[in-house]
Amino acid sequence: MSCVFYVISRSARNATYPIHCCIYKQMIIENVISQHAEESAFLWLIRDSAVNEPSYTLEDLAHLEEQVDAHLDGLYVAGNAGWLLCKSALKQAESGEVFTASYTAINNSKQEWLDHTIEVVASAPETIRGIVSALGWLPNEKLRGLIVNWLQSDDSFLRLTGISACAINRIDCKDYLIKGIHDTNTALCARALRCVGELRRKDLLPAVSEHLESEDISCRFWAAWSATLLGDTEGLSVLQSFFEIESRFRQPSLLLGLRVMDKANAVNWVKEHTRKSGYERAIIEATGIVADPVTIPWLISLMQNPEFSRLAGESFTMITGVDLAYEDLDGDQPEGFEVGPTENPEDEDVAMDPDEELPWPDCEKVSDWWSQNDARFTVGERYLCGQPITRDQCVNVLKNGYQRQRRAAAIELALINQNEPLFNCSATAKEQMRLLGLT
Repeated sequence: MSCVFYVISRSARNATYPIHCCIYKQMIIENVISQHAEESAFLWLIRDSAVNEPSYTLEDLAHLEEQVDAHLDGLYVAGNAGWLLCKSALKQAESGEVFTASYTAINNSKQEWLDHTIEVVASAPETIRGIVSALGWLPNEKLRGLIVNWLQSDDSFLRLTGISACAINRIDCKDYLIKGIHDTNTALCARALRCVGELRRKDLLPAVSEHLESEDISCRFWAAWSATLLGDTEGLSVLQSFFEIESRFRQPSLLLGLRVMDKANAVNWVKEHTRKSGYERAIIEATGIVADPVTIPWLISLMQNPEFSRLAGESFTMITGVDLAYEDLDGDQPEGFEVGPTENPEDEDVAMDPDEELPWPDCEKVSDWWSQNDARFTVGERYLCGQPITRDQCVNVLKNGYQRQRRAAAIELALINQNEPLFNCSATAKEQMRLLGLT
């Protein structure tokens, strides 16, 4: 691309080509650069969603990131022309465009470009994921001095960005983390509290415990989550209270809390809530967390219910490790069953299908498979993807599993070794592969 730019600019100066030819070629160039800007933002959005999806492996993430990188390289080569398109796209105030603009600004070492991007994010805080992701995507040498300046800033938004960048890169920012825990900005405080658990800063447990009764739900949850991850029983008690609250914190509280609880107590909680309205999905997910094969027959029976069939299949796989689609144990969507937005303009339900990426289990085939394989599993033992939970199995799942399985493995691994940072399944695939010895 750089060669094409050179030819056009030289021809324009020397008038070796007719002017209409120059304009035509310039239009081609602008279209290419525009495509780089649009595609990098769009593909990043897909990748941002993929890290939480049940159908993506680490290899799949790497493939997605290679595509994003190709477009980011095109923007880097384009220089100022690339930035102008990124700047224009920022008017949409979307996370994907923020990611692309942030990466382009920092990669080109252009502070004025970055300042403009930060202004946009500050006015639309929900887009902070874009800039934080860019900070995890860029090489460390490009970030030298930048994050420290933000951590030292009087602007709470910049401090939040700095703490978030350290967290995703699993960098211990020492005293700045302590200051973050005590910050009056609740978003910053919550992120710092979460970071304590991710980094396994046991020395900060007393400071974390001060927030277990916080009036802010985010601060209270992340204090309980980190305290639990650090082995504190008081934190676990508060975390368990989130089991009963229908909020965005119920699922992450279950993912950690049920694994830390005494198994008998975890099983009793599941039994007590099995027939309670509003807990249906939580209980199905909980069976995959408790991971005792004694629940397999119940999960198979649920596969006959279209509303919960796919979720039951995912918990079945979480325990047994069998890939329903790969083993030809899946089937077609039941006739007449609709989920997610419909084409009916009078239908007010616009909620997306939460199980869209999951296969439909064929109940009869799954039942036959279990009849042939149940002897491999011991009732009372906990399993992860077909094997008892050990350090080696957790690492194996991190290398080869799907994203939700990998997140489960990361938590299990952290509970096995209390001194290791929580493995970040949202980090770039390149970084994850490095940590797993795959590169």
